[in-house]
Amino acid sequence: MKAGVATETGLEIRDIPEPSPKPTDILVRVRAAGLNRADLAAAQGKGGHGAVGATVGIDWAGEVVSVGADAGGGFAPGEHVMCVGAGGYAEYAVSDFGRTVKMPEAMDFHTAATLPTALNTMHDALVTNGGLKAGDGVLIQGASSGVGLMGLQIAKLMGARPVIGSSTDAGRRARLSDFGADIAIDTGRPDWPDQILAATGGKGVDIVVDQVSGAYVNGLMRATAVLGRIINVGRLGGGKAEFDFDLHAMRRIKYMGVTHRTRSIAELREETRAMWADLGAAVAAGKLRLPVDKVFALAEAKAAQEHMRANRHLGKILLVP
Repeated sequence: MKAGVATETGLEIRDIPEPSPKPTDILVRVRAAGLNRADLAAAQGKGGHGAVGATVGIDWAGEVVSVGADAGGGFAPGEHVMCVGAGGYAEYAVSDFGRTVKMPEAMDFHTAATLPTALNTMHDALVTNGGLKAGDGVLIQGASSGVGLMGLQIAKLMGARPVIGSSTDAGRRARLSDFGADIAIDTGRPDWPDQILAATGGKGVDIVVDQVSGAYVNGLMRATAVLGRIINVGRLGGGKAEFDFDLHAMRRIKYMGVTHRTRSIAELREETRAMWADLGAAVAAGKLRLPVDKVFALAEAKAAQEHMRANRHLGKILLVP
């Protein structure tokens, strides 16, 4: 089969054998795969999802080919599913049954491929770790990414108020209201924490989902309410920065880092179960959706990654085998 494989010099399309599913796996014919930021490092064998020689890609949608003997969930060949796992840049891929969800009947493969990572990541951040409840103020830092846009929608769906999104790009910032943002801020401005404080009557937001971090961390703490929660899911702005411990202590902030790299398969299955229990009906009703920015053929996977690296897209970039 054709697949996008990591090499030391970057992604290459190669002919490789079809994956061999474990007894708890679902083998899927991939119809569309989503690109994620983690894929850029993985394509060079780096990062938590990367290894030289491995097939790149962490979420996809397609048709069930076969079901492992020990796989639960009642899956059957021919069913349409969306999956999180490893190896989505390919004609065939495998996912654990607990990280596989049956697509709603009316949903197409392109729509389904935009959803798995975004839904799981943001439900885990906002609800499981952030303890989101109706009336909480929420900031999604880095809101114009696919995952960020989903965070805005989940927060709005679950009654957050206000929902604030950040983007340093004026065009994308202007679109955030389409996805649930009550307020859109430019974190390129030095007074951005003051804008959040003003919007919340001086209190600050109850929950921050931080996809950027780096030098922004102290500004985020300034904009967080006493007893607020900051959930760090990404470090696109840098993995190290000066940290104001006094500010952290004075505001009694719970600062949580989350990753999927160190979770057991049982934890990953539970993440998917909890997300679908809370959000499955909204997904089926079309209330949680992401725009498709551009679709590339699998053979054009390197160009697709360059499009992502240019950072001018809004929503999801897809590959179609």
